[in-house]
Amino acid sequence: MIQPIGHDANVAALQTAANSGRLHHAWLLAGPEGVGKGLFARAAATWLLADAAGPRPTGPGFTVDPTHRIAALIAAGSHPDLRIAERLFREKTGDHARNISIEQVRSLNGVFATTGSMSPRRIVIIDSIDDLEAKAANALLKSLEEPPADGLFLLVTHAPGRLLPTIRSRCRMLRFGPLDDSAMTAALTQAAPDLSPQELAALIRAGDGSPGRALRFAGLDIASIDETLDQLITRGDPTNALRNRFARTMATKAAQPRFEAFLDRAPSRFASAARGRTGPALEQALQAWERVRGVSAAAVGLSLDPQTTAFEIATLAASLAPAVGSAKDRA
Repeated sequence: MIQPIGHDANVAALQTAANSGRLHHAWLLAGPEGVGKGLFARAAATWLLADAAGPRPTGPGFTVDPTHRIAALIAAGSHPDLRIAERLFREKTGDHARNISIEQVRSLNGVFATTGSMSPRRIVIIDSIDDLEAKAANALLKSLEEPPADGLFLLVTHAPGRLLPTIRSRCRMLRFGPLDDSAMTAALTQAAPDLSPQELAALIRAGDGSPGRALRFAGLDIASIDETLDQLITRGDPTNALRNRFARTMATKAAQPRFEAFLDRAPSRFASAARGRTGPALEQALQAWERVRGVSAAAVGLSLDPQTTAFEIATLAASLAPAVGSAKDRA
């Protein structure tokens, strides 16, 4: 199993609790999306179940030999003492359900209905608890209030402040932060070993400390998107040539994934452009950032034309160039 990278303190905290015999029944894994919380939960569950069933893992961190009987069962999705709840994939629509339903949460109780099959320990992962519908959150709360013996909940959250206070109060929290560049390099190399050095560097920049976010940009030439936006922001586009050329690259159906990556990436490039500005220049940059953020958030849902949308955002970028371009660009 792929191991979590950059969260050694959290690995040590959970292992120390397990080794002490005082493992809290519910852990809230809280932090930005894409930094490895779900991976941490799955690796932790593998290690904890292997540790309880034996033979005890001897590798560093959550490392478990893939030939270990517990690791093999989990890899096959057939370990009887582990349940994972996440948004279900809908084959008819090709996307995921909006929420984790109450039926899914209730079904998790099956793992606690009998004693453990491989060891006393039984584990439930919810990835993420933010996706629970209201009734499902209340059903989970009941389980947390009456925790089963030797039961463990690993609950992933991207926004702990939005959870029910009664859920937070029954959990021990582990906080996860963005990864530094060294950890990002290791995480991305582990997940995608065939990345070129150039794409790896671009993904580290685009990921902002989140390997999950970075990997969404893989294969989409995110470096050229950043380069185009940066060029427009610093030098403008007096003849419209760069904007027209860039917008045309977003016009085809095949370019939709890259267009969505552009929408995801553009607000952060405008935010970077605002840093270091003062006075009217700062106000202009912030207004452009607000506009880009709104357009980017609405474009896919409203089925806005990609070429027109890309040109509009590119024009806003060109308007930030210092005293460059036409009056239209500086408006």
